[in-house]
Amino acid sequence: MEIGANEQTSLDTPPESTQKGKKLFHNIYVHRELIAALLSGVIILATWSLESYLSESLWVVLHLAAFIIGGYAKAKEGITETIKEKDLNVELLMFLAAIGSAIIGYWTEGAILIFIFSLSGALETYTMNKSNKEISALINLQPEEALLLLPNGEKTVPVSELAIGDLIFVKASERIPADGQIIKGATAIDESAITGESLPVRREMHEDVLAGTVALDGSITVKVTKTSDETLFQKIIQLVQSAQDEKSPSQLFIERFEGLYVKIVLAVVAIMMFLPYFAFGWSLSDSIYRAMILLVVASPCALVASIMPATLSAISNSARQGVLFKGGVHLENLSHVKAIAFDKTGTLTNGKPVVTDASLGSNVNRSEILNIIGAIEKESTHPLAQAITSYATDEADQDLTDVTVEDMTTHSGSGVSAKVHGDIWQIGNTSLVGKAEADAFNAGEAEKLAAQGKTLVFAKRNDTLVALFALKDTVREDTKRAIAKLKQKGVHTIMLTGDNSKTAEVIAQETGIDTYIAECLPEDKVTHVKNLRETYNNVAMVGDGINDAPALATANVGISMGEGTDVALETADVVLMKNDLSKITNAIGLSARMNKVVKQNVYFSLAVILMLIATNFMQIIDLPLGVIGHEGSTILVILNGLRLLKG
Repeated sequence: MEIGANEQTSLDTPPESTQKGKKLFHNIYVHRELIAALLSGVIILATWSLESYLSESLWVVLHLAAFIIGGYAKAKEGITETIKEKDLNVELLMFLAAIGSAIIGYWTEGAILIFIFSLSGALETYTMNKSNKEISALINLQPEEALLLLPNGEKTVPVSELAIGDLIFVKASERIPADGQIIKGATAIDESAITGESLPVRREMHEDVLAGTVALDGSITVKVTKTSDETLFQKIIQLVQSAQDEKSPSQLFIERFEGLYVKIVLAVVAIMMFLPYFAFGWSLSDSIYRAMILLVVASPCALVASIMPATLSAISNSARQGVLFKGGVHLENLSHVKAIAFDKTGTLTNGKPVVTDASLGSNVNRSEILNIIGAIEKESTHPLAQAITSYATDEADQDLTDVTVEDMTTHSGSGVSAKVHGDIWQIGNTSLVGKAEADAFNAGEAEKLAAQGKTLVFAKRNDTLVALFALKDTVREDTKRAIAKLKQKGVHTIMLTGDNSKTAEVIAQETGIDTYIAECLPEDKVTHVKNLRETYNNVAMVGDGINDAPALATANVGISMGEGTDVALETADVVLMKNDLSKITNAIGLSARMNKVVKQNVYFSLAVILMLIATNFMQIIDLPLGVIGHEGSTILVILNGLRLLKG
């Protein structure tokens, strides 16, 4: 019998009930620790409520069930870690405290200890899952299939099968499956998943696009430039995952301290079990009971949970905002920075010169001159030539390709020459066109423009200067605002640049930067960063790529610009996915908040431990109150760390 299209679809698609069943099973698996803890609590509550109706054996069995259900995960974790690390841990302390409570007849108190400890453990697991949510969201944004364009048609293929040079077609509103270059079409692209920038950006022919971003309003054909495992998208995921695995100095100290502390607690508990009995006349039961309480309240659970949840939350928050930290150590250190050194080109400035002034000689046809100069400069790949071509294209009244350029010659370090309509043209600096003529052009206007730190390019037709262009690498829109905020925070700002002193002075004045050092080679920047570290102790360096890599590595914290380039991901401790310097001040603020939360947690947890120990020795608290005080403080510090996921 032939199967119809609808029947075939129904056979291929799992029934809705099956999908719901799988989702339910998945949710149970993900929240298994919490479910076990709550089930343990329900058993304890039911046993306590029905105590007068239960036989003694059933009462014990129910408590054992509560112990096993609630404590299995943590007991297994504690024993496994003890064997693996060959060191003691807080999970083992809690396990011993619960068993000790049951041995001396405090079954309900021991069960409550297991319940609250497992509940705090489930909450800590939730924190870990919550902090990984940004990575999971990114992974879910990665398309699994792409529409591959072939000579004889098109084919849907897994993204993992795409090769460099393949052509893929992306429709409007679809996610781009691979890093590549647009070879046909144009579209506005939502890059928020990569850069954290909410506003879409326009991408046209020959511009690069990134996997995981969305083509909003136009279909495009993209030439793949990277395989699926080398895309920026994948590198971001790997970077954040490695950052979450790398522990901060505070966390490493706490973990080293934990093993020694647990041994001390066990030794004191062993003494506590018998010393009061012999020295102070306590009953043996009271001595052991107080020792069990000490075992509970002296455990550093809250102290251990003071740092990691806060650090993970802050890293996830920062990643969502487009600032990637390569580890908790860098996030912790950033707020301690007292001085920041900035590269100029591509960091404080846009890195692309633009024509700011154009002065033409008298008795010349402006449109004709711009058309010819633009056509000649179009033949060159020099950044200054490209800027003049862009200016001429905007100002000219005809297509530059209509001008025929002959005998194009490049004069290294000076400019270019060419022949147009029989005239010899020279476009370049004073060494090419003549210094005396250049200085005298248009009543000495060149001298005024040079005094403003601008680069001058002259155009000469045959033996007569006909045009002067002043170019400048413009300051980023956010630079002044970012520098002002840093100075408000008391951070000293320094510009390190390879440009001459005059240009450096102009940029420093325009941006409001405190100090500048000009004519720096890459090795000079390293020396200056070392000197700054001697003066300010904690120094950050902000750069935009390979030439700044030595200085980035020398600084306490290296911060890389680059609008999400591979170089940025590989050379620094912190990456600004969007070239937005204001995000540095935001990151410093987040670092300060994290360090404040960590201090709050550490001080609070230590205070609770000391208070509970003191009240136990004074025989004020009993085991249930000790359990609630100890585990309650653990839950509170975890919740306090979770606050860093917001804002």
